[in-house]
Amino acid sequence: MPHRFINQFADGESLDDCFLVSEKQIRANRQAAMYLLVELRDRTGGISARLWNVSEDAVATFNAGDVARVRGKVQLYQGALQVILNNISLAPVGSYDMVDLVRQSTSDSGKLTQRMREILLSITNPHVRSLMECFLIDEPFLTAFASAPAGTKAHHAYRGGLIEHVVNMLEVVVRIADLYPSVDRDLWLAGVFLHDMAKVRELSFENGFAYTDEGQLIGHLVIAVEMLDEKIAEATRLTGEPFPQDTALRLKHMVVSHHGSLEFGSPKLPMTPEAIALHHLDNLDAKVHEFSRDIAEDPNAQSSWTPFNARLDRKLFKGIRPATS
Repeated sequence: MPHRFINQFADGESLDDCFLVSEKQIRANRQAAMYLLVELRDRTGGISARLWNVSEDAVATFNAGDVARVRGKVQLYQGALQVILNNISLAPVGSYDMVDLVRQSTSDSGKLTQRMREILLSITNPHVRSLMECFLIDEPFLTAFASAPAGTKAHHAYRGGLIEHVVNMLEVVVRIADLYPSVDRDLWLAGVFLHDMAKVRELSFENGFAYTDEGQLIGHLVIAVEMLDEKIAEATRLTGEPFPQDTALRLKHMVVSHHGSLEFGSPKLPMTPEAIALHHLDNLDAKVHEFSRDIAEDPNAQSSWTPFNARLDRKLFKGIRPATS
């Protein structure tokens, strides 16, 4: 039987299919009864699902990142579709096709990699260009970079999302750098490439998306500084010239400050023109993508608004829907 995709769901529809479990929580309601809350995903989007009156042992056969067999019913609740489960268990291998479940970028990763290479090799600062070349000749790193998501659900959360995010930002810098002469174009381009590169180690993305132990314990900002130090040392060996300390500090600062504020995980606030330019460009690309995705993936086609998004602290307007007779 063909997979029933989440973006095709309708109120009252019965389900018996396999989905990727991206989140799993056991919670208690007001009467202290335990229930299961999971986020189900396939390549078209995600939907929240609940199973009432459960015990931890009853749902111990699967975890976040696994594929589960789901039986239940789609229900419209407070303007959003959800699934009320009758049963959920680990799906047997061979009962699903991961192509249906894991989101993939619709862009050609080979073309994106080539474009990224062209832009980075346009850098004229010889030290920064040599550093970029050290990353570009690292084939295992480039392969992972072209396959990784940029996040687990916030933005570009699909295979190939990281390079799509980075190339889009690089293209913006190419177009607007002349408008900001006080911002060093070479550092800005390098910072765009470096800022999220450690997602290749922070996240696992073979099937579903989850944080690695290294990602949980250290995070991509710190891992990126470690990776940058390694490539600076490699560039120094290959060129026979010391890497300028000022340039190294500026690049590391761009990486550790690109979240922009302390409450969003930056250990440092942006303190250079390049760092603040990187932060706002990163935020622009991520937020526009997140808004567009949430609007496109909302399965409730009858509503002019998406459900409330706790991350964004708002609903999103999809446009006035024609009245149904």
